[in-house]
Amino acid sequence: QVQLVESGGGLVQAGGSLRLSCAASGLTFSSYSMGWLRQAPGKEREFVAAISWGGWNGYYADNVKGRFTISRDNAQNTVYLQMNTLKPDDTAVYYCAARQTLYGDYVSPESWNWWGRGTQVTVSS
Repeated sequence: QVQLVESGGGLVQAGGSLRLSCAASGLTFSSYSMGWLRQAPGKEREFVAAISWGGWNGYYADNVKGRFTISRDNAQNTVYLQMNTLKPDDTAVYYCAARQTLYGDYVSPESWNWWGRGTQVTVSS
């Protein structure tokens, strides 16, 4: 079965950086689009970033554009999220997700087919 395992979360001060990783198994990784979504306490899960199967195209939510970078290593079956200039508002559980293509709506969490369990990111002010 498909397994997505996130790592790299933690506590960081505002202005700092973190890099999240997501190791995938049980799927032909290079054939799937990958994404990161997050959920803050008391809020709905929201789209953060997505990357096409070949890694050529990255898509970002407006509130992370210019600060976060999504990338992937198909040889290692891993997707990354480099997060710079972190803000307290970035505090959330970050989830890795997979779907076959990025055609159509990729912003809605419901449009993603497989999910990891999440990793906590806490940004202190």
